[in-house]
Amino acid sequence: QVQLVESGGGLVQSGGSLRLSCRASGFTLAYYAMGWFRQVPGKEREGVACISKSGGITYYDDSAKGRFTISRDDVENMVFLQMDNLKPEDTAIYYCAADFSDSYYRMRVDEYDYWGQGTQVTVSS
Repeated sequence: QVQLVESGGGLVQSGGSLRLSCRASGFTLAYYAMGWFRQVPGKEREGVACISKSGGITYYDDSAKGRFTISRDDVENMVFLQMDNLKPEDTAIYYCAADFSDSYYRMRVDEYDYWGQGTQVTVSS
């Protein structure tokens, strides 16, 4: 059974940091590019960061550049999102997702194959 389980969300003050984790099971993580997305109620889900199958290539949304870092550990079947200098506008539910294709860098929601249930991140001002 394919599963992606996010953790590490919570409440943090503006300027603070959080590290999100995503544990994968039921499939071979190394065969998939991975992405982090977020969604605010009433808005579309948007891509924040993604990482290639090898881990050597990363892409970030402009809002995340310089503040967020995506990484992966295929031995432990984990994907991480380190978020620093958080802002109130980063408040959202954050989702981990897996993409078997080579077009993962477009961070299109409809191209990702597997999704986690999400973890809430709330940044207070």
